[in-house]
Amino acid sequence: MAAIGRFQRGEEIFYAKVVDGELFRLRGDVFGSPSFDKNPTKAKGLKPLTPVAPSKIIAVGLNYADHAREQNRQVPKEPLFWFKATTSLLPDGGKIEIPFPQHRTDYEAELAIVIGRKIRNVAPAAAARYILGYTAAQDISDRTIQNAESQWARCKSFDTFTPLGPYVETKTDPHDLNIQLFQNGRLRQNSHTSQMIFNCYKIVSHISTNLTLLPGDVILTGTPSGIGPIASGDRLEVRIQGFTPLVNAVK
Repeated sequence: MAAIGRFQRGEEIFYAKVVDGELFRLRGDVFGSPSFDKNPTKAKGLKPLTPVAPSKIIAVGLNYADHAREQNRQVPKEPLFWFKATTSLLPDGGKIEIPFPQHRTDYEAELAIVIGRKIRNVAPAAAARYILGYTAAQDISDRTIQNAESQWARCKSFDTFTPLGPYVETKTDPHDLNIQLFQNGRLRQNSHTSQMIFNCYKIVSHISTNLTLLPGDVILTGTPSGIGPIASGDRLEVRIQGFTPLVNAVK
């Protein structure tokens, strides 16, 4: 497998391998040992979906030291995580909706981990065996609410606040990737996943010691510095090295 997407035609939802813009339907379990059609499927009439439908979304905070500084917060001693509602998911091309225009609402570009196997209590050295792949994401955040409350689930769980996709990249080194965010064509965030405080394998290991992770679960690994407010009419693009960009408009 390489890049895997999830699509809908009518009432049918299916996975496909994406090769040079062509879709090859997956047969079997995407989290098992699937096979793929030899001939591409017609793209006409297809609706792109988020690349997986997770049972839960877990977000990791303050995982880049420069972002912790811009938030005036201390770097955590172990991964800081919380849950985001699955109803906050938004596919590539979908529109981010700001529920309270009078509030400050920010973009946050992130690398997301997609779990491939049920996992509980795994060591960092073994974590890669349980990961299906990686995709681009955003952790859209209502800062006004975040700064007024002690927990962060509400401010980050509004509908459309978790853009994800467009594809799961199954063959990549997650710790050697440039990560950028462009707002209306202007570079706003520009970093590298090697700058994470806790790398992907340590994150998966830590979370798995606290709860069971299931196939398709999504973990957002934190955002680098450069966060900023969004407004209606904005075009946001997350570019992660070697990935198809994640593009969303704001309304």
